[in-house]
Amino acid sequence: MATSDDHRLAAELAMRTGLLLLELRQRLSEQGASAANLKDEGDRAAHDLLMDALAQARPDDAVLSEEGSAHDVHPDRAGASRVWIVDPLDGTREFSEPPRSDWAVHVALAEEGVPTAGAVALPGLGITLSTHEANTTDDLAPVPEAPRIVVSRTRPPAEALAVAEALGGALVEMGSAGAKAMAVVRGEVDAYVHSGGQYEWDNCAPAAVALSVGLHVSRLDGSALTYNHPDPYLPDLLICRRELVAATLAVLAG
Repeated sequence: MATSDDHRLAAELAMRTGLLLLELRQRLSEQGASAANLKDEGDRAAHDLLMDALAQARPDDAVLSEEGSAHDVHPDRAGASRVWIVDPLDGTREFSEPPRSDWAVHVALAEEGVPTAGAVALPGLGITLSTHEANTTDDLAPVPEAPRIVVSRTRPPAEALAVAEALGGALVEMGSAGAKAMAVVRGEVDAYVHSGGQYEWDNCAPAAVALSVGLHVSRLDGSALTYNHPDPYLPDLLICRRELVAATLAVLAG
């Protein structure tokens, strides 16, 4: 199982990467950089920081990053019992549109396919949520009569629309996957229903953090999310308050 140092490392690396990205975005924006340049430079700088830090801190662990080939980082990832799954910059579009804050940094550890430690930094908000200092959802306000369902700004999935309609819910638009998931953790919304595909780096860290505070996390059919597969594609995701699990899964099954 993950050690206290693993939890601390995930939080520290997510925070450090977020600070680097904030500085980079400000500097490049002042220089008149294009959105494309902000995306490219942000992806590269964040990936390099995480790869160097993990190589030094956890040289025996495998690494899967959105911005790098798994075989470049660790030739035996598929057979590794411990793999760090990272998204150095989740929400490049939002990052490239200052002063948007709905982008994130994901750092997670999966052991035998199970997310055991993780952190999601929301640098634009100055927040890092992690399993290092996990709280619970006990102090959150009760789920409102019209549950808030967080969706993409541009392509809300049919499943999310169906859940919102069936539960009399309200849609909330937001950018990156990490920002959406952490909105549930923070009590800003009540459910994140996603279909249409993601990759392991898109939701491993958010899943670890959400699980650590007692939220429901699963595929849309209610089955568990597992990680470190040869093909890192994951078709769908549900993160929601426990009070909504039964009703949401019933809608999705219908």
